[in-house]
Amino acid sequence: MLIINSFEEYKSHLGKELGISNWHKIDQEQINKFADATLDHQWIHVDKEKAESEGPFKATIAHGYLTLSLIPYLWKQIADVRNIKMEINYGIESFRFGQAVLVDSEVQLKAKLNSIANLRGVTKVVIEATLIIKDQPKPAYTGNVVFLYHFI
Repeated sequence: MLIINSFEEYKSHLGKELGISNWHKIDQEQINKFADATLDHQWIHVDKEKAESEGPFKATIAHGYLTLSLIPYLWKQIADVRNIKMEINYGIESFRFGQAVLVDSEVQLKAKLNSIANLRGVTKVVIEATLIIKDQPKPAYTGNVVFLYHFI
């Protein structure tokens, strides 16, 4: 776990890998709950029998946005940013999905600090996020997430 206490400490990691999260298993229950929350019940995500018999992956797959929504949870396993009044998920940029995440796959987030700026007291960081799928050669996605921090 990387501990960051200030803008200066954060900046010292510019261009470097910040760490890798623990593995997280995406099971059918999580996929179904995400489908309910987003009203996206496409059969490739929720119909096991149809996905196995007719789908290109022969199994259900996680929603792409489900995998994106894991970023805050997995990020908290990589870095503990302290001495802040506020943290904001500010945006996502240049994301590309590289491979589907099949049900019961394990994923982990790899993070690298691409840029950091002090915007009149608010720290803006751009983190290169790569979601690795266990035992797969290609990641689920790669892209940039933008966080804003207001250090005390």
